Amino acid sequence: MRLWKKQLSRKKVCMGLLILVCGIFAARLIEWQFVDGRELSALAEQSVSTTQSIPTARGEIVDINGVGLATNKISYEIRFNLGEMSAASINKITGNLISLLKMRGESWNDTLPILYQNGEYEFQAGMEDELTYLKSDQFLKVGQDADPQTCIDALSKRYFAGSGNNASEYTPEELRNILSVRYGMTMSGFSLGVPYVFSNKVSQETVAIISENSDDLPGVSTQITSVRQYLEPTLMPHILGNLGALSEKQYESLKSDGYTLNDTIGKFGIEAAMESTLRGCAGEKKIEYNSNGEVQQETVTKEPQAGNTVFLTIDSKVQKVAADSLAKNVQAAHATVKDCVGGGVVALRVSDFSVLAAASYPTYDLSQYSNASYFDSLLKDSTNPQVDRAFGSAFTPGSVFKPCVALAALQEGAITDTTKIVCNHVYDRFKPSLILTCMGWHGPMDVRSALAQSCNVFFCETGYRLGITSMDLYAKKLGLGVKTGVEIDETEGTLAGPESRTAAGGTWYDGDTVQAAIGQSDNQFSPAQLADYVATIANNGTRKKVHLVDHVTDYSRQNTVSSTEGENLVDNSDYSYLSAENLKTVQEGMREVVTSGTARTLFSNYKIAIAAKTGTAETNGSDNVTFIAYAPYDNPQIAVAVVLPHGATGSYAQNIAKDIFDAYFQS
Repeated sequence: MRLWKKQLSRKKVCMGLLILVCGIFAARLIEWQFVDGRELSALAEQSVSTTQSIPTARGEIVDINGVGLATNKISYEIRFNLGEMSAASINKITGNLISLLKMRGESWNDTLPILYQNGEYEFQAGMEDELTYLKSDQFLKVGQDADPQTCIDALSKRYFAGSGNNASEYTPEELRNILSVRYGMTMSGFSLGVPYVFSNKVSQETVAIISENSDDLPGVSTQITSVRQYLEPTLMPHILGNLGALSEKQYESLKSDGYTLNDTIGKFGIEAAMESTLRGCAGEKKIEYNSNGEVQQETVTKEPQAGNTVFLTIDSKVQKVAADSLAKNVQAAHATVKDCVGGGVVALRVSDFSVLAAASYPTYDLSQYSNASYFDSLLKDSTNPQVDRAFGSAFTPGSVFKPCVALAALQEGAITDTTKIVCNHVYDRFKPSLILTCMGWHGPMDVRSALAQSCNVFFCETGYRLGITSMDLYAKKLGLGVKTGVEIDETEGTLAGPESRTAAGGTWYDGDTVQAAIGQSDNQFSPAQLADYVATIANNGTRKKVHLVDHVTDYSRQNTVSSTEGENLVDNSDYSYLSAENLKTVQEGMREVVTSGTARTLFSNYKIAIAAKTGTAETNGSDNVTFIAYAPYDNPQIAVAVVLPHGATGSYAQNIAKDIFDAYFQS
């Protein structure tokens, strides 16, 4: 009996607890339904909000006179917005849009480092870093030895699983293109807050077609944007540079500066060197979606700010003359000696060492540079058009090095302006192991006549008396074997001496010194360094910083933001290391080069008095030909250096300098 009563009591307690819990739930349901219902319903409808960036106009690049070099034009871009798309629809929508753009001859953003060519997949040349990441354990996990087909299979598995369609529905080329877009989405951080830019340069007609079919393209939107255009895309691509997508490594280092994986960045040239100035500041907007993924409201929370405009020191008219003349004379040299396929030229204003013109040949088309097949063709071109032969390449200079040796020897007392050295065609101090020859039988020569006739015997002996240590010291002060300071990538070149030989695992001998004195041995300099050097001689020994940027304004070009004026000395060195008397002696010798010496044929009757030095350097193949000059002789304004590797005949290099002088003094 007691047991029964005890069980009944427990049942009552449990029933009471159950009734209490049910009562609480009922009360809460009534509160949700009638008290908080309207607010919760609104929250359910709103569902989610996110912040997206608003792109801004990149600053433009113009020449010294404001002529556009890299400018912006109005275009239209296609964006994918994740909040309005389903996972099952992305591949199908991507395929349809690619077909539309192909039919209309327009491009989309294609970043996958795998191509489909000649009936098979192959890795794209020049994208080794991207391929390493693609195969890595952080991405496909296929191993670094994986072939292109293995990578495509892994990408297909990744992006077609649960997509509602099958990779086998597409041709190999169609599949590759869809996978490229999906890969680009991943690499750009495609998410609710980061839309994917499928294409940033489509026509208004294409935008109209997309708008008409918007019901079949959920999540696809179009908007007005600006895109880079290079008005003369082959004129100076090595200097201007181009834009490209951020790499994973770049993003990691730049995300704290506000970059997103969807951004573009300057890859080289001025576009890269002046990235922070040109970039501008993106805006922001808040987007609110309802539970169906439909946009309810957009609110701009931060206005975009356009980038600044960069004025280069280059005069595009003189630049065009330099580029055209370089191309013409390289082609003429190539018709004579087949191994001459390129060259470089740089012209500086003597007053401040600003770059008036700089050309490299062969050149390439910046407007096509981002096209994968075009880029691949550049890499396969044996003439190496991507190589910057004006700033980024160094060549054996030959006799244009002799004014440096003359200045150093005069200043150090190894010779005087009246010292005579007899030239009997050969220099045999180190016979029989080393015998060097001269182009002539000059007899007794002083420094002026030796410069004019480019006498090897005179400068071999002068170099021996001077010694390599002093020779190199003055060469560096004159700008040889050191960087010029220009804003874009450049070579340091090589200054012949014990350091260069030790670095190569060899030993330096006195016989090497006399060869270095005539611009041979290990000496290798860029046209930019040679222009820096001759401008320093013209500027009475004061060397300044070579520069391409003159000043920066706001986007409207109305207000100056910064200027390079007054910031052009290389360092705080004492420039009295060269006496006025010794400088005058060498300058007079360079003047005699054109009045009675090796450049008299072309320049003896030239309308402007110039000073110059010719050069020929022995190489593996046809000789390099070089030429340095400045004008006017008595009031220097412009300095020019030309290098034609394997050009064989000096007149080709001199022709280029003459064309530049013609253009400059006519302008």
